[in-house]
Amino acid sequence: MFEYEGMTGSERVQALQARITQMQRRTLDERALPTLPPLAELLPGGAMRAGSAYSVIESHALVMAMLAGPSEAGSWCGVVGVPDFGVEAAAGFGIDLQRLVLVPNPGDQWLTVTAALVDVLPVVVTQPRGRVNEADAARLAARLRQRGATLIAVGPWPQSEARLSVETGSWSGIGAGFGRLRQRSVTVTVASGADTGRRRRGRLWLPGGNAGLEAAPRLVAVDRPEGALPWDASGSTDEPLLRTVV
Repeated sequence: MFEYEGMTGSERVQALQARITQMQRRTLDERALPTLPPLAELLPGGAMRAGSAYSVIESHALVMAMLAGPSEAGSWCGVVGVPDFGVEAAAGFGIDLQRLVLVPNPGDQWLTVTAALVDVLPVVVTQPRGRVNEADAARLAARLRQRGATLIAVGPWPQSEARLSVETGSWSGIGAGFGRLRQRSVTVTVASGADTGRRRRGRLWLPGGNAGLEAAPRLVAVDRPEGALPWDASGSTDEPLLRTVV
């Protein structure tokens, strides 16, 4: 209280408002997880957040891209109920396999195993067996907030922070009768969980032409439209071009 002595009433109000804003910003920064920059541009809040759940529809490559940021920063990650999760592909995205816990076949205990890993790991991927009811999702959400963990669900998930989906893309790399598939151009759509009508889209090379298993790829944005906003509620089709490079 002593620091406000000598201030007028309006000056005290302004000082308190500035302090509250600073504290809120610090809290948001502490909740942010390392996120590959182009994905951060698509996600609400500009990054993956601790204590939140995300839903990824039918794209293991996108799940790996989401894991890459926290893993490269030193976080342990877990994957539950995804038996075809490719560890070589994960290594190509920069995921540290020495800090990766895999539970490929938890059976009907997938939710129990997921909750157990949330207690000890910062980031957990899970693939639900069937529809997830609201009560189970709410209990796990409380656990995520308590532990400061992040959940990435492969498939629909109630109360998710954002829902990410990949539209059908096209592969390139095959020449005139020779070559191999090297890169895939896709459009990623992110719908905010709080407002399903609010969407952000971006084109990705996923994987990119230089994303070999011997090197960890990085996602970078190029040819961003001038004046583009992080979220466009007007329904504009302007999309930043995002590319995976080494």
